[in-house]
Amino acid sequence: MPPRSHPTARQTRLGTELRRLREASGLKARDVAAFLNSTSTQMSQMEAGIAGVSAERIRRLAAHYACTDEALIEALAIMAGDRTRGWWDEYRGVLPQVNLDVAEAEHHASFLREIVITHVPGLLQTPDYARAVFRYMRPELPQSELAPRVEHRMRRRAVIEGAAPTPYETIVHEFALRVRVADRHASLTQLQRILDQIEQGHVTVRVIPADQDNFAGADASMMYMGGPLPQLDTVLRDFPTGTMFIDAEAQLKRLRTLLRKVEKASLEPMTSRELIHRMTKEL
Repeated sequence: MPPRSHPTARQTRLGTELRRLREASGLKARDVAAFLNSTSTQMSQMEAGIAGVSAERIRRLAAHYACTDEALIEALAIMAGDRTRGWWDEYRGVLPQVNLDVAEAEHHASFLREIVITHVPGLLQTPDYARAVFRYMRPELPQSELAPRVEHRMRRRAVIEGAAPTPYETIVHEFALRVRVADRHASLTQLQRILDQIEQGHVTVRVIPADQDNFAGADASMMYMGGPLPQLDTVLRDFPTGTMFIDAEAQLKRLRTLLRKVEKASLEPMTSRELIHRMTKEL
């Protein structure tokens, strides 16, 4: 397979897992390259996601690494054999690669858990809300870039809708629900959409009340995406410098703890629904 110029986050993750397996075995890349009748450069490309790898080769490598975790081996083989071209590929060259990576990661997730402090979660946003958020970017986006961003965000909602929605739970701060990113009508429509999603039964929303004591999690926003196995979970976090996919086990453990702490600060789903309903009456 020819080297990829721009591997996706999913392809990079597969390479990372192969590197971890090799390092756990104590083998050097050059030794494995010799075993495969390959080169150290090709090994580096494979472990960076730049070069593709077959399911058959993954099983061969796992045997060479003395890896006995059959569930992990099978999950990696499935990742390697997946040639899915999802709807997000239509935006290649139109939107930044990270937008495509997020949609692909959500598509493959076994569950989604999100914390959002400053905005309504992207998967629950209405077109007007999303448009207002994107318009606030600096420098301002021209219409040719604004329209596909809004459209892409709306199409991402497919993962929590349809015949087989992915289980999705979000914890959102009351502040985010009350801020009018556009006008009163847009805010009311946005709150109603959240209530509609809750009513359908496949979305769970928990609200952190504005008067909650001892909540210091203003920087806790994240999207936790379940993998086919816990060791293949991924966390997506946005920083001023860009978006980061986190998959190191030590970091995942820390972020799972953060999720539990933020959940303790939030209201139960039914109470949260009642609070959002009151907000619509206040508007």
